[in-house]
Amino acid sequence: MGDLRVWHDGPLPEGVRASAQRLADSDNARHVALMPDAHLAEDVCVGAVRATSGTLYPSAVGGDIGCGMAAVAFDIEAQAVTDARVAARILSAFGARVPFARHRRAAFPSLPQTLRERCLSSPELEAVRCREAEMQLGTLGSGNHFIELQADEGGRLWLMLHSGSREIGPAIRDHHLRRCHVGRLGLRFLEAESEAGRCYLADVQWALDYADASRRQMVEAVADALGGVARAVPLWDTIATCHHNHVRQETHASETLRVHRKGAIPAGAGAVGLVTGSMATFSVHVVGLGNEASLGSCAHGAGRRLSRTAARHQVSIVQLGRETAGVFFDHRLARSLREEAPSAYKDLTHVLRAQRDLARVIRRLRPVLVYKGV
Repeated sequence: MGDLRVWHDGPLPEGVRASAQRLADSDNARHVALMPDAHLAEDVCVGAVRATSGTLYPSAVGGDIGCGMAAVAFDIEAQAVTDARVAARILSAFGARVPFARHRRAAFPSLPQTLRERCLSSPELEAVRCREAEMQLGTLGSGNHFIELQADEGGRLWLMLHSGSREIGPAIRDHHLRRCHVGRLGLRFLEAESEAGRCYLADVQWALDYADASRRQMVEAVADALGGVARAVPLWDTIATCHHNHVRQETHASETLRVHRKGAIPAGAGAVGLVTGSMATFSVHVVGLGNEASLGSCAHGAGRRLSRTAARHQVSIVQLGRETAGVFFDHRLARSLREEAPSAYKDLTHVLRAQRDLARVIRRLRPVLVYKGV
């Protein structure tokens, strides 16, 4: 049985502590840290960091393996994209270069050679890779994934992008869950040093590298679009990236552990991280403080306050419009985007206050334009 540490501003959402305690009480648990953006999700709550001595829990990583963020600054002021006509051209340019679902078969890019040369662990997964991976490389997805243009405190234009491994991530999770042992409390696991465990780790690394490559391609597509519309040039020395769904080997308190993060970012001493708010509230860049009690982790975003179903019932199109006043987005998608309304998320101010000992804010950014899929 492992210890459970909680960072949260106020009472935890209903069921979250029980979900985290289940992780702490499961086989080979050493430590569980619950981040201040934690909320319920399938099997394992989002915002949970779990360390084990030698077991792997695919559900503690989730299906969107490699989901994460990228950010880069541009050489222009954000004011340059705040004219409605310019914003409309930018949204159109993003739509032409970054599909939500998949590229047209005649236009999809090739996988990087480093990904083409590495096979996944089963014919089933190889089939998914051949069928979907190339067509989805550099595509955004839906839900809470986004491309956002932001202004920092000095008015400079920044990009922040949130995406993951698309269809290959859930396929890897589901494939390996079918090969897991069922542990106490019903959580499924693999032994890290078994053949099945090594296959899972290799597939996870492939998905992490794929998600990174996909984000990089989207960043370059956005830079191309902004160059054409606003003559903006990316400042590549400012680029920052981070994963928030992964498992990797780390050393904590002189012990080698398998650290699983589901909706949490690494926040080792000096590590740069990206923490998002919502489509009309501020986001931040942070530097990790290396707090060992949190397994060197911090929150990855504001975290949901309302489930998607509850948001669709409680948030009207009119309310979404009020909450996003001053932020450009495609209003034709407003009905579907109600579940992404700012009121469906926690207040990021409270999240940051709860993790003062985990990460330090180095930059605060407000959204100017948001491109999202449905």
